[in-house]
Amino acid sequence: MSKSNFYSNGKLLLTGEYLVLDGAKALALPTKYGQHLTIESNNSNSLHWKSYDHNEDIWFETNIKLNNLSSDDSNTDFEKRLIQILKAAIQLNPDFLNAGCSVETKLTFPKDWGLGSSSTLINNLAIWAQIDPYQLLKLTFGGSGYDIACASNNNPIVYSLKKDGQDIQKVDFNPNFKDNLYFVYLNKKQNSRDAIETYRKNIFYKPEAISSVNKITESIINCNNLSEFNDLVAQHEEIMGTILKQEPIKNRLFNDFQGAIKSLGAWGGDFILATATENPSAYFQAKGFETVIPFQKMLLS
Repeated sequence: MSKSNFYSNGKLLLTGEYLVLDGAKALALPTKYGQHLTIESNNSNSLHWKSYDHNEDIWFETNIKLNNLSSDDSNTDFEKRLIQILKAAIQLNPDFLNAGCSVETKLTFPKDWGLGSSSTLINNLAIWAQIDPYQLLKLTFGGSGYDIACASNNNPIVYSLKKDGQDIQKVDFNPNFKDNLYFVYLNKKQNSRDAIETYRKNIFYKPEAISSVNKITESIINCNNLSEFNDLVAQHEEIMGTILKQEPIKNRLFNDFQGAIKSLGAWGGDFILATATENPSAYFQAKGFETVIPFQKMLLS
């Protein structure tokens, strides 16, 4: 019996949310958190799957017959999604899953954090199946693919979609004010697919918005002044707020906060970025947001 191990990084999207779908340059940051995938082959004609959370507790377990990719268990939403992903992987590589195996996945972050429980799974499965992870994503979850790029890159990247695929540029995003940057969890996981659908319904002049956000992305990468960074964040939030017809998160929840606040990825959930001259944990915890993670503890960079 052979055993294989794979690992993919989680992700945060600092700039270019939503607009990355239409070709904008997005600054994407791989995290120190991610997901492991371990496969051990056996002589069965089934796939025995166990998923562990960050506390090493099993949150999902099933036995899938390989001859028809079905299970005796009542199909949960995750099980239906898993079978869909496996079928898509076989579509891309017909030789995949031609023998029984035991599979274990293990997240190193709470699965409701929105750091990429889906994208890390897609990337790990694609490596295992020896297929293109972007093609697997396209057949399953959809989206821009920036999260897949983060899964396999250990550096900050500027990610953009081109007609012929993805453009991924490694960048040095290591600002001298990084000790003033914090990531705050908003206590709810946002559904990216629903958020993308809502974005698609908005009508606006895309070339101008993309050009403005591209300039902000470039300026943020090169910025070494916290005050300037705060201004760039505010500009980005204003542009996206206008497009999405939503009030930026700082105005809605944290209007008395002394610093900049930016939504990361889909607006309304997951993590935000907060800038502060002193650790802002007490401020956010007083408002019910317990998870405040400093820049250097969150990001691989």
